[in-house]
Amino acid sequence: MRTRKKCILATKNKGKIREFKDLFKDMNIDLVSALDLESFPKIKEDGKTFLENALKKARIVAEHYGTMAISDDSGLEVDALNGRPGIYSARFAGEGATDEANNQRLLKELEGIPRERRTARFRCVIVAYRPDGKWVHGEGTFEGLIALEPKGRGGFGYDPVFFLPEFGVTVAELSATEKNRISHRARALKALYKRIKELL
Repeated sequence: MRTRKKCILATKNKGKIREFKDLFKDMNIDLVSALDLESFPKIKEDGKTFLENALKKARIVAEHYGTMAISDDSGLEVDALNGRPGIYSARFAGEGATDEANNQRLLKELEGIPRERRTARFRCVIVAYRPDGKWVHGEGTFEGLIALEPKGRGGFGYDPVFFLPEFGVTVAELSATEKNRISHRARALKALYKRIKELL
């Protein structure tokens, strides 16, 4: 029987932790999140891209605990806003902003923009980093439109305002199983899965 590899998931976001644990359940990895650990390092996300932020978080955590770490950075890119909020998605309405506040600011900025110009995508970059400095990454995107108002109770973040024309619902109206099958994070993980064996 193969030895399972311990890996730290470098996030305290409960929504992300749930999604990652579900997505990783078929891998030979024991996933421990930042919420399970004491003295978790504070990391300033000051990169200019999703990859820079994900790589920085994974590297610092891997070096701090001496074991492989996985980190993602993800966000919403809205074409009518020239790609904003992008890497600032979690704090679009200010530092410590709630999901609801971020969604309300987004809808306010898009007031008067017609449906066909409300195109957007979620983008996710996931990095797996070993303490010896070796790392791999995967990237995924998830295309949709920004709805006129929030709908649905599932998911987190911008899910209630991210409408999927092919399904006729927002991401927040999908089941967790459906979301985890088609999301940007699932696609990034699939890309990472093809390469993570290099680290195991």
